[in-house]
Amino acid sequence: MSASRTGAEPSAAAPAARPSPARAAATLRLRARQPLPLAYAWAAAILGGALLPFAFQPFDWWFLVVPAVALALASLRGRTLPSAFWLGFTTGAIFFLLHIQWITVYLGAVPLVALTAWMAVWWGLGGMALALAWRWGEPRLQRPLGAFLGMPALLSAVWTLRESLSSSVPWGGFAWGRLAHTQASSPLADTTSWVGFAGLTFVLAALSALLLQLVLHHRTILRRRLTIAAAALIAVVAIPAFPVETTGTIRVGAVQGASEAGLLAPYTRGEILQEHVDATGLLAGEDLDLLVWPENAAEFYADEDPATLAALDRVATAFAAPLVVGSVTRDGDDTYNALLQVEPGEGAVAEYRKRHPVPFAEYLPERWLFEPILDALGFLDLIPRDFSVDPSSANAFDVAGVSAGLAICFDIIDDQLAREMVATHGAEIILAPTNNADFGRGSAENVQQLAIAQLRAVEAGRALVNISTVGTSAMIAPDGTVIDRLQQYEPGAMLEDLPLSTTVTPGIRLGAWVDAALCIGAALALAGLAIASRGPRRSTDRRSADA
Repeated sequence: MSASRTGAEPSAAAPAARPSPARAAATLRLRARQPLPLAYAWAAAILGGALLPFAFQPFDWWFLVVPAVALALASLRGRTLPSAFWLGFTTGAIFFLLHIQWITVYLGAVPLVALTAWMAVWWGLGGMALALAWRWGEPRLQRPLGAFLGMPALLSAVWTLRESLSSSVPWGGFAWGRLAHTQASSPLADTTSWVGFAGLTFVLAALSALLLQLVLHHRTILRRRLTIAAAALIAVVAIPAFPVETTGTIRVGAVQGASEAGLLAPYTRGEILQEHVDATGLLAGEDLDLLVWPENAAEFYADEDPATLAALDRVATAFAAPLVVGSVTRDGDDTYNALLQVEPGEGAVAEYRKRHPVPFAEYLPERWLFEPILDALGFLDLIPRDFSVDPSSANAFDVAGVSAGLAICFDIIDDQLAREMVATHGAEIILAPTNNADFGRGSAENVQQLAIAQLRAVEAGRALVNISTVGTSAMIAPDGTVIDRLQQYEPGAMLEDLPLSTTVTPGIRLGAWVDAALCIGAALALAGLAIASRGPRRSTDRRSADA
């Protein structure tokens, strides 16, 4: 009886049976390059961190985000956890030192070093998680679908998890420098109207990981790699913005006083107020529905100072239109960074209190811990007061017959506040008064914040008024286009008919769910892969088939 019929091994002389093409495809395992030598990994981590700032404003080379993130991911492949931490730390430290150097203009090097070190720790922890994703995921995702879809999805979800945590933990986090912020002027900006900022970060990290995988799996047929890359790029770029229905228009005037209104800047009481009164004269004789001044334009305690209220009322009455203006207010022992709604002949009728004050700038968190430290170092004077937070303060005004969403300066980076103003309060337009005077002339901070505001307009499908004491002030269309813009540190005024809308985009309605799904998915995937990696080793054929 033949060996093949009895189940015995075939003789050495018998020719080996060739697997069918279908069987070969089913068991295909892609072969990738070995991990980078450690010296090259350090070079990739450093280069990735140095390249990434150029994807942001003021350079706006948004396409560089993909190679920069790909280099950072490549540096972590095959690394031990200690190495991964320090590689991630280094990438994050170089990125933030370059990206937020504007913080030193008036405040010195200490805030830059402290904030950079804190964010670099987050990047180091993220590096460890990404190294584990490589270690546990790559052996199980070796077929084309796993290598070119599964691994990019896993790596980008872990990247998004780290970014979401560092943007919210602790004390509200620091959401500056998210990957999504690079895309205000790119074809990918429309993506935010569908999936929000976290979703756009995921897409960018996934494209970066896909690029890296295409390079690593260089032995794969060239035509297949080009097809995968082209299909992924076309699929993302071809996504149009979510259609937004216009319900009318509102004629908005916005005034930039070019005031030295920095936190520690010396000034004469009433000076900032008068500079904005003077700049408002540029709109004299114009018909408008709403007038907007920047954060802090009415200085301190405008709602309880008769002279200031009288000046604001004269401005509102001259245009027969409400005025939205920033002022520091107080209630007992609590002090607030606020916006006031001033109606002609009525005074201040509504107040919004900033919901996302900047930790270690507008207030000192855990003062019992940090005050002795900062005092001993001589830096306590950099935080002259603690602004309070009123969680019940609604971030929208019913003004000029419409609902206007409100974001004071740092509020604009807070995803939850953007969703609240539109989905909860029905904002038809967004007003974003800000004060950028702490960051110097020609500051990159101003244009970085403007880019965030542009993306926020796209995400919400709302026109947005970004009005600053010193710039960069701009009127932004719902598609993120800058309609009008003022020069930095020059008095000026803008007047535009801006569209209104009540459409709620998926980016607003579902953005929190997208963020949560990506973060939970990343955590569950890592946990599942960790458990699988501890299971009994299977044969090569079995691992190949499961991949």
